Amino acid sequence: MTAPWLHIVGIGEDGLDGLTPATRAVVEAAEVILGGDRHHALAADITAERLAWPSPFDAMIATIQGLRGRRAVVLVTGDPLWFSVGARIGRAIDPAEIIYHPQLSAFQLAAARMGWSLPDVETLTVHGRPVAQMIAFIQPDARLLILTTGAETPSQIAEYLASRGYGASKMTVLAAMGGKDEARFEGTASDWNHTVPAFNTLAVECIAAPDAALQPRVPGLADNLFQSDGTMTKQEVRAATLAKLMPMRGALLWDIGCGSGSVAIEWMRAARYARAIGIEPRADRRAMAAANALALGAPKLELVDGSVPAALDGLAAPDAIFIGGGLSRETFDAAWAALRPLGRLVANAVTLESEAELIELHRTFGGELVRISVHRAEPVGRLTGWRPAMPVTQWSLVKR
Repeated sequence: MTAPWLHIVGIGEDGLDGLTPATRAVVEAAEVILGGDRHHALAADITAERLAWPSPFDAMIATIQGLRGRRAVVLVTGDPLWFSVGARIGRAIDPAEIIYHPQLSAFQLAAARMGWSLPDVETLTVHGRPVAQMIAFIQPDARLLILTTGAETPSQIAEYLASRGYGASKMTVLAAMGGKDEARFEGTASDWNHTVPAFNTLAVECIAAPDAALQPRVPGLADNLFQSDGTMTKQEVRAATLAKLMPMRGALLWDIGCGSGSVAIEWMRAARYARAIGIEPRADRRAMAAANALALGAPKLELVDGSVPAALDGLAAPDAIFIGGGLSRETFDAAWAALRPLGRLVANAVTLESEAELIELHRTFGGELVRISVHRAEPVGRLTGWRPAMPVTQWSLVKR
């Protein structure tokens, strides 16, 4: 086994004084230190060679690997393995070659400042990521701790909150926690007007107005939340579809014939870091899917222009596949071949021709075949009656 040679050290606003004696000794003995300007300033009294984060940032791993054989230290903020670059380094370099030195994270410090129990809080980051990702977590009485991406982020989040009926939500920006310049800014989403430091952590206590939007992460959002030309997987059928697709942390979905993107978006909302690729040949529907993804907190939805099965070539292997359009034996064969072991495939059909295809596939491959029928109460003159939606035949199976 290769001996550890790389030290990744979390450092706080109190600099070297906040490190344990053993960790401080590692930093002081370093031959070369890699970090951002802020990190170098926090450990200014060290004579080691200094390296800045490379540009582009993707060159970081090659830069670090070039330090092998030297006493190398990478300085990061707080806990190297909690929404920090330490995890990325550990995926590229054998963890057996790394020693991590954690410091109190911004989440721990912020929870202490707010008096919040961390298990009862959603910890999020939009640092270097789309700010809209936090939208999926806006719910009544939720408490959010958010690593921001800059001084403008709290104002952006305040707009998201206010536009969804959460203008009374309490917002607290905490900056330079643990240092001599620690600062705190408080307000509500509806009247937020503070100018805050670029490096900060945001605490949000969501307070819903009586007419606030209710958008839980459990699948089955209301149809009117999506832009659509009418050809979308409707609410009740969508909830049943997602149940069979089984969203899981970090898992990838192919949404074939994604239309307005409703299934892919709910997949991404339902599990942390879940990813989705929507395949859709019509530009107008891809535009609607992109707008829906941004509005509902899934801005990283990837959209592919193409028709199946050809459009599936070269895509990353999925953990789940939904076929909502373009169903054919050729499409199924290509999708099934690409699906990872224990992957889930769900196909919905509303036409007799597509239903016949599903029945034949069920006969050959097994799985579960069900028909979903939904009736809605609607006015019939001055009275009320049941109006049926088109029944949906659904075929699902797991790849064993």
